[in-house]
Amino acid sequence: QVQLVESGGGAVQTGGSLRLSCGVSGFPTGTNCMGWFRQAPEKEREPVARIYSSGYSMNTYYHNAVKGRFTISRDNAKTTLYLQMNVLKPEDTAMYYCAARLGSCDTRPSAFTYWGQGTQVTVSS
Repeated sequence: QVQLVESGGGAVQTGGSLRLSCGVSGFPTGTNCMGWFRQAPEKEREPVARIYSSGYSMNTYYHNAVKGRFTISRDNAKTTLYLQMNVLKPEDTAMYYCAARLGSCDTRPSAFTYWGQGTQVTVSS
C-alpha cells in the first residue's frame, strides 16, 4: 500500500522560509514523477514543483511563480520528498499536497495516482 505523508507546513511572515517533507512508503520501483501541488481557497489545484526520476536521470520542473525561490529534492533512498520554500509571499498561502505517479511528469493533478493528506502553508504580510 502506497502512503504519502506530508509535514512541515505552518505560518510564516513574508520573506520567511519553510521546508515541507513527504514520507513515501510502498511506492513501486520504476520511472516515476513525484511532486508538490497546492490549492488555495476557491482556486484549482496547481503544480508547484515536480521531480522526474528514471534509471539514468533526474529532472526538476517548477511553476514560474516559484522559480528561484522553491527547490524540490528527494533523498537517495527515495523515501522522502522535500520542498524548500524561501522568500515566501502571501500568494504562496495554500494547502500543499505531495503526489506521485509512475511514468512521465504530467502537470495535471488528475494524472497523479497517489496523494498525501496535505499540509497548510500560511504566509502573512
